Amino acid sequence: MFVRQLSLPSLTWNRNLISRMLSVQLPASGINGQTYFGATSARISSSVIQSTLHVALPVLAGPDHESLLDKAENTLHREGFVLLQRNNLMAGFALAQPSLTLEAAATDLYQRLFAVCHGRHLYRIWNYVPQINGLEKGLENYRHFCRGRSLAFEQHFGSGFKQLLPAASAVGAVVGPLALSFLAGAIEPKHFENPRQVPAFDYPPEYGPRSPSFARATVLAHPIGQQVFLSGTAAIIGHETFATGDLDLQLDCTLENLRLVGAQAGAGDSLGAGQGWTRSFKIYLRHAPDLTRITARLERDLLQPGDTTQYLQADICRADLLVEIEAVLSKPTS
Repeated sequence: MFVRQLSLPSLTWNRNLISRMLSVQLPASGINGQTYFGATSARISSSVIQSTLHVALPVLAGPDHESLLDKAENTLHREGFVLLQRNNLMAGFALAQPSLTLEAAATDLYQRLFAVCHGRHLYRIWNYVPQINGLEKGLENYRHFCRGRSLAFEQHFGSGFKQLLPAASAVGAVVGPLALSFLAGAIEPKHFENPRQVPAFDYPPEYGPRSPSFARATVLAHPIGQQVFLSGTAAIIGHETFATGDLDLQLDCTLENLRLVGAQAGAGDSLGAGQGWTRSFKIYLRHAPDLTRITARLERDLLQPGDTTQYLQADICRADLLVEIEAVLSKPTS
């Protein structure tokens, strides 16, 4: 265990313009920050009631959006990010510079992320990587992304950056540019690993020149409750893909991995089912025709009435993985 209507396309990559901090007058009810799926490309829109990251992941079933932070007290635009703040929490999103290579774009995007989060702890990051399994100069796009992200972490936090890595996921969008959303705050979180998996940040060199930079789970203890972020979880044992090409066996392995990391993170091996937790799951399918089989299995072995569940079509970080599941689990203080 280890322990709108302010259009962002107008924020062109002029550094002087990007660095401006623009305050937005909020309605009395606050502003909501959301990610919408099913777009034709990655883009950002903002209004006085809602700021939205749109990403090109087809929606197969369930809601077409998720909330990052609701009823924000203020919002601003800085370093190309749309940022929303409520109490000690900050959420936000940004697009990479389309003129850069994927590796350089990842490094630049994360450097800007660290700048806007200065003084806060990262809790969760979602990465939407265009053509994640495609090849560029003999190297898979995901590995280009991982190298750029890892270099940014090391440059900013130093050689001990691995202990600070939050829960994260990276899935393949149909088209780009590279997009990122995050949640951060003032409270220091704890990060956890799956006991039957090699930590992603310690993968051997066969998985690329730099290991993926994320924890399997991050736990945040609020004064009013607990929140557990489970990273994208798939059929990996140790560091190797399990049951290549077999959807049912990959689902077996993925569910067991979720249970193990959920137990490590304090939600129990039932992931809080029947124990007062609010549960939200996002399921990524490589092949849309697998939806019927996957929904039937998850409704039998994972999902409970009241869970929020989204099914999205997305390529996954390894070309031999067929399904990936992530979760956000929340429990109020009793």
